[in-house]
Amino acid sequence: MASRSNSEKWLAQLTHLPTASGREDEVISWVRSWVHRRSDLNLTSDGGGNLLITQKGRKQRAPVLAVAHMDHPAFVIGEVEGTDASFEFRGGVRPEYFEDASVEFVTGGATTGRVTGYDPDTRTGKISVTGTRPVPGDIARWRFVSQRPKMGRLLAPACDDLAGCAAALAALDRARGRIGSRHFGVLLTRAEELGFVGALHAAKTGSISPDSRILSIETSRASSDVPVGGGPVIRVGDATTVFDHDLTNLISRTVATRGIRHQRKLMSGGSCEATAFGAYGYRATGLCLPLGNYHNMGHLDEVEAGTVKARAMMEEIALDDFHGLVDVLLLAIEAVDAKSDLSDRLDAVYAETRHLLT
Repeated sequence: MASRSNSEKWLAQLTHLPTASGREDEVISWVRSWVHRRSDLNLTSDGGGNLLITQKGRKQRAPVLAVAHMDHPAFVIGEVEGTDASFEFRGGVRPEYFEDASVEFVTGGATTGRVTGYDPDTRTGKISVTGTRPVPGDIARWRFVSQRPKMGRLLAPACDDLAGCAAALAALDRARGRIGSRHFGVLLTRAEELGFVGALHAAKTGSISPDSRILSIETSRASSDVPVGGGPVIRVGDATTVFDHDLTNLISRTVATRGIRHQRKLMSGGSCEATAFGAYGYRATGLCLPLGNYHNMGHLDEVEAGTVKARAMMEEIALDDFHGLVDVLLLAIEAVDAKSDLSDRLDAVYAETRHLLT
């Protein structure tokens, strides 16, 4: 069973792996190795390369799946001519962060470079390479300045959404062998940063059971209203839609009853895979970790206000938020099958106060 120290080890390893939309190979390899060491788990891959991890044995309830994506915004190299490499940037980052930005190639040889041009409309550009030449398909990411994390925080190149992957796997490791939890599994998706591509594939092709209850995990931009360190977030909805209200309410009430520190918020700064699954008829809700330096955009509020120069930075989460998210996932396994008592509670209010209407 995953201890806090083991969970943090997996978190650190995953959030430092090279990854990009459509180029999640090293994350997939890490996950396959993790599952291979656990004989009571099954791993299957659908036609889109999404990974479904389930527990062996008969299930008595419909699946509950923790869903997280394995990609993160990054540069994917195209043609290379001399010391110039063209790239496609797969993910959403403001144009200011590309201006004369220093990058490092994290697959292939140990090579660095500098962005010499970027077109935000096509998300393509050029890198002037120093050292070993990359090859098409190599991944580059920002070259970060040295940062020392605050106490109780994790700084990493790619918390979004590899911290979500780590939380899902840690919860699964703790759920293994627990009575009543065999129906809990994990779905790790690809190419979320380009528009939920992996999640859409799973939903449209039916690679997961149609009666699955989806717990979509994200690491979402923190704010003064949703701070890093304020606890994991039970996400009511996103910029596109609201989520399944019964699932959301059941989880919220259970977590509150158990006294787990958490936040309940809309998180309308972006959209997540719960929207994609909900659009295709799945019952889905969202959970997330508040994220500092969202998509590696350091001091984003100030950059948007025009008061500081854009600079890429490692993403930041709170370790207590991470462990709290694992606890929430474990409670959610049981909570989603409970009966909602909201109408009963409202009936009691009505019975006690209806005399006021006469």
